[in-house]
Formats: sequence, structure tokens, C-alpha cells
Amino acid sequence: MALEFDIRFDPAYGQAVTVAPDVQRITARNPGPFTFHGTNSYLVGRKTLAVIDPGPDDDAHLETLLAAIGDRAVSHIFVSHTHRDHSPLAARLKLRTGATVLAEGPHRPARPLRIGEVNPLDASADIGFVPDVALADSALTQGDGWTVRAVLTPGHTANHAAFALEGTGILFSADHVMAWATSIVAPPDGAMADYMKSLDRLIERDDRLLLPGHGGPVTAPRSFMRGLIDHRKMRERAILERIAGGDRTIKQMVAAIYRDTDPRLHAAAGLSVLAHLEDLVARGLVATEGEPAIDSIFMPG
Repeated sequence: MALEFDIRFDPAYGQAVTVAPDVQRITARNPGPFTFHGTNSYLVGRKTLAVIDPGPDDDAHLETLLAAIGDRAVSHIFVSHTHRDHSPLAARLKLRTGATVLAEGPHRPARPLRIGEVNPLDASADIGFVPDVALADSALTQGDGWTVRAVLTPGHTANHAAFALEGTGILFSADHVMAWATSIVAPPDGAMADYMKSLDRLIERDDRLLLPGHGGPVTAPRSFMRGLIDHRKMRERAILERIAGGDRTIKQMVAAIYRDTDPRLHAAAGLSVLAHLEDLVARGLVATEGEPAIDSIFMPG
């Protein structure tokens, strides 16, 4: 099936927008090629709240969150993953509210760095983040009139988690599934095999609405996620075709496969191709001398 993205989105900066019963969205003013219009933070509950993804360390966003919270208590702060557009504000919000911070765990790569390898994504990682509570898969957290289930979804990062609002059919999908674009899967922080398994897992759920970390809601989750899987398989076929046609480097593949993509995204596209190639090498479909890397020479398996 053809994958159709929805880029219609009003960030309504400085405001809390009701997106479901007892759920408000507040979008940080940090637009960019990887964040769309900005990072979405969510307030859940009526009298005592949970905050999902407090966002970047930004004074204006903190004040907007506090204004929307008003005189209500905040008992929990959930963090989906440790990229700097999602987790850093948790520390300051905790100081202002006394809430408990919950996440899968600190930042870590999906695989160990190889000898001589430099992680190109270090600058985007919130290395100092440590949650008060490390969430196991399917862990339930009860609040004032709400229950949140942790649904671990590694792939975009090793510690990525989605959060299900029990009894509502709502899943806060963070950066794993977004309506406006595909998620970046970039080694060593992310892994394509993990990402695909996590998509399969979410398809098996019965969620009716996904509220992502950037952009608007996904209103037909299963069909959209099947489209994401088809899209990744199409990209995989394109990579195999480029190798069969003589391409031997990621730079060559990106120039052909992403020729219509914003050049600012080509570096990230190269890491996405590397993620596919790591998976293809592991499956024996592609060969390389030594471990696959951004500057490796690839050939048919």
C-alpha cells in the first residue's frame, strides 16, 4: 500500500490544545528538519496530572507547561526516550512539581561502538538523564483517574518507549510512529531489526489513536503502520537493487535513493541506509569486509 503522510498541523505555540478527553498537547517552539513544527508534550488527567515527554530545555516551553498545569498537581513525568528534544526539561519540571520521572532507562546505544567508530549522534543524546523509576515492559503506573502502561518500542533509540493510556485506545507513540514522516533509525543509537519488531508489536495492539512526539495524530494506526513496514521493505529492495547494479558505498546509494530529499537530511539518510545494511548483513543478504560501517564497501551476499 502507498504510504501517505499528513503534514497538516497547527502547533498552536504557547497554548494547550485538547486532543482527547483529559489529554492536552503543548508543542515546543523547536521546529526543524527532524522535529517538524516542534516536540509535543502531553498533559494527562484532570486534578492530578501526568506529563508525557516534557521536551527540550527551553524556558518558554517550561512556562507554557506550567501555565497549562495551573494549580493542579503533577504526580508523574514520563519520558519516551533520551533525545535532547524530548527528555532534558524533565529535571526542571521535576524541581517545580515534585513529580516522579519514569522512563525505560538512561541513554545507551543499540549496539557497542566498534573500534575506531565515532557516534555521530552524541550531540543529540541527553547523556545525563537518569529516571527515578526504570520501566519494565508492560509496567503499569496508576495516577489520579488514569493508568499508563509502558510499551517498550526499541528501534529509533534503544531505550524508546511508547505509553498506552489504559481503557482509552490511546497510545503516545513518541518518535516510533508519526503521521508526518518516518522515524529516523540511525546506528549505533538505533537498530532497524528492533524498529521493525516494534512495529509488528504495535500492529498487534488494538489502539485506535496514536499521539506522536511530532505532528498530528495517527487516526488509523494499523493501516498506517502496515504502510510504514511496506515503506521500509521498499527501501530495503532499493538498497539491494543499487548494490546489484554496482553501488558499493552508502554515499552512492544515498545520492540515488534520496535524490529528491532535502540535502540537509542526507547525512541522516546515510545512517538510515546503514541501519538497513546492518540488518541485511546480519541476514546474509549483503556482504562486507569486517563490520558494516558508514564507509564500508558493500557487495551482494
